[in-house]
Amino acid sequence: MEHFSDIIIELFEGFGNTVLLFAATLVVALPLGLLLAFGSMSKFKPLKWLVNVLVWVIRGTPLMLQILLVSFIPQYVFSVPTKQLAAALNISINTTMFLFVAIAFIINYACYFSEIYRAGIEAIPQGQYEAGKVLGLTKNQVFGKIILMQVVRRILPPMSNEIITLVKDTSLAQILGVIDLLNAAKHAVNHYVILSPFLYAAIFYLIFNGILTLLLGWIEKKLSFYQV
Repeated sequence: MEHFSDIIIELFEGFGNTVLLFAATLVVALPLGLLLAFGSMSKFKPLKWLVNVLVWVIRGTPLMLQILLVSFIPQYVFSVPTKQLAAALNISINTTMFLFVAIAFIINYACYFSEIYRAGIEAIPQGQYEAGKVLGLTKNQVFGKIILMQVVRRILPPMSNEIITLVKDTSLAQILGVIDLLNAAKHAVNHYVILSPFLYAAIFYLIFNGILTLLLGWIEKKLSFYQV
């Protein structure tokens, strides 16, 4: 217990990056996933084919590999070394690595979210679209006033599972040296030569996931009115 306070401070610093990566991924991947879902259902065949191939590739390869590939793109595709890119953006190397990780996470989760969106939209009976048209509503009004909340209610359980998985996947950020919660715990273990930081990190993850589970469960109950 001699170094407990120092370890907790270090874990909180890593946890800050974990939360930042989690939030950035959700904020961008949720709307991007919806756009991809519309693309996969498009009647324009080239767009539909392109989106479906992208989703297939992303879902069929490990997230760890995707993080590495994103980090290689500037140097091996555009011949711009990471240090040069960081200097051009006026940010540190660590921040640049965080951006690489965030981009990989956003693309990965947007593709998974798109399949959840698509399944939710296609699960709505066609009769509800036709009923909206009979009432004189436009296609956008039918989707916004009748379909949308039913889709949200249907996709919330699988979306919740993906969000919980995202919390745990943030530990992959350490691949590029980003100091996330797990990486901070590993540093503390190596520095103090004790294993307790791993236990503390597990508690951080459990508390964070516990809060998210309660929040998502509360939202699901609030939306139960829209269940059909």
